[in-house]
Amino acid sequence: MKTRRPVAVTLAVAGYIIMIVPILFVVAVSFTDGRTLKFPPEGFSLKWFGAALSYQPFMGSLITSAEIALLATFLALLVGVPATLAIYRGKLPGKGVVEALFLSPLIVPELVVGLALFQQLIVTFRIDNWAVLLIGHTALLLPYAVRVTGAAVAGSDPALEEAARGLGASPWRTFWTITLPILRPGIFSAALLSFITSFNNVPLSLLLQSRTTQTLPVTMLDYVQQSYDPMVAATSTLILAATVVIAIIAEKTVGFAKIFGGINR
Repeated sequence: MKTRRPVAVTLAVAGYIIMIVPILFVVAVSFTDGRTLKFPPEGFSLKWFGAALSYQPFMGSLITSAEIALLATFLALLVGVPATLAIYRGKLPGKGVVEALFLSPLIVPELVVGLALFQQLIVTFRIDNWAVLLIGHTALLLPYAVRVTGAAVAGSDPALEEAARGLGASPWRTFWTITLPILRPGIFSAALLSFITSFNNVPLSLLLQSRTTQTLPVTMLDYVQQSYDPMVAATSTLILAATVVIAIIAEKTVGFAKIFGGINR
């Protein structure tokens, strides 16, 4: 173990450097006073943050991304939590097949899923792009809902629910007083992972977008192809700051040990 520890520490430090240093570059460039993405930044200014907040395509796509991420997360949990209980607690025939079906969006490439949805729902049935985006993102998030809440269910003691039913509690009361509190950390972590995954998604959103329906990452990608100013860096910094705020709130309200502890069991 002693001979492996320096290697593990070195790899961990290298991993942190690879992940963090590019983010620091982006944050630094977002405060530049120059007109191009250049490091080191030329002076200090907040003008690009103001430009990003006043740029209508970014703000419009931000609303679209937030709406789709919130609704897709809600729908994925609405379907995934009962499915998880049926898989882990119910007497469902072919549980392995059902679980594999819910986890399949992790295996199938997003481009394939997006192309299939585009051909069937948009081209064939003429469904609105916004609705198809919501359907696609919901399907993409189902594995997180099932896998993460499933870890919470698998790590809990079923005897608690059996004891509640043995004492005369109805299935509905047992769910609200015993099962749901057990699942709450898993549901919270699944919601966080699902929202972040949906909000930052590019491949699926790129295929299912339209001229009037675009998510923020796709809009930023289009902007980078046309312009080289630091406004995208400022937008990325604002998204990063919002993510940090969400993480702090999650830590203060629930705690990361409770949120993600069940996943590592």
